[in-house]
Amino acid sequence: MHNAAMRGGSEGLSTSMTGYGSHQEQVGCLNILIEIRSVNHRYLDFTCRLPRGYGFLEEGIKLLVQSSVARGKVDVFVSISMVGGRTTAVSVNESLLQGYLDALRRIGTEYGVRDDTTVSMLARLPDVFLLSAVDESSEEVSDGVLHVAKRALDAFVEMRSSEGMHTQRDMLSRIDSIESTLTFLHEAVQNSVDDYRISLNDLLKSLPGYPVLEEARVVAEVALYAEKLNVAEEIVRLHSHIEAFRQTVELNEPTGRKLEFILQEMVREVNTIGSKSQSVDIARVVIENKSQLEKIREQVQNIE
Repeated sequence: MHNAAMRGGSEGLSTSMTGYGSHQEQVGCLNILIEIRSVNHRYLDFTCRLPRGYGFLEEGIKLLVQSSVARGKVDVFVSISMVGGRTTAVSVNESLLQGYLDALRRIGTEYGVRDDTTVSMLARLPDVFLLSAVDESSEEVSDGVLHVAKRALDAFVEMRSSEGMHTQRDMLSRIDSIESTLTFLHEAVQNSVDDYRISLNDLLKSLPGYPVLEEARVVAEVALYAEKLNVAEEIVRLHSHIEAFRQTVELNEPTGRKLEFILQEMVREVNTIGSKSQSVDIARVVIENKSQLEKIREQVQNIE
């Protein structure tokens, strides 16, 4: 449903929020491995884990992911190693180191603690040292990582699309099943009214003075009963919601939240039909439809 052009024009396919994609490739003297995983989430929650000293890559990777993903908790794992015998330079993160020293001196002054700071102790503090390849260009690294990230993202999107397609088929099959019961429900209500009319007439015939009772009163009683059981409006609205569900699934955009809203309306109509029903057969169908809607709701929660 989202970014169909990137997936080769596969319009109208639901996209699952659960997916995985990876790609490993040597770009120049860099061996780059990128893995992308995602699970359900109400919004887009992006996390990127990069090797120390490569934090400048995160924003570019995030923008890349956002171009193809609208919802889900997305975790990106990046591994970068050098090949071909290139040497690694070690430098001091001077601004961070100065911050550590200032904090330690303040502790000593304010709390009367003896300053026993040593080089070896400072070396153990997080991120004091920066590692980078000699002659390594940030632009070259960024280009290489984004190249691999695009390949990993393609595999990730493909898996999400494939899972979404299977989910869509199952949801539409269940929608068809619900729709197939609507004619039965309409006819069952009418049969229930007819049965009530017959039962009422049989009851009245068994009572003394039956001939005195007006036919109009019987008709009025049956009409009142029929009005209480009337589910024509609910069935019409269910038809409308079913059609809206099918059309929404085919939209070339993220539709998970829209589908959730439509399902809420469908559940409301089915519950109303159940509350009006006095027939065991109607109650059985209502229960089955509610079960189908619950299964669809669970699937929609994994749709982007």
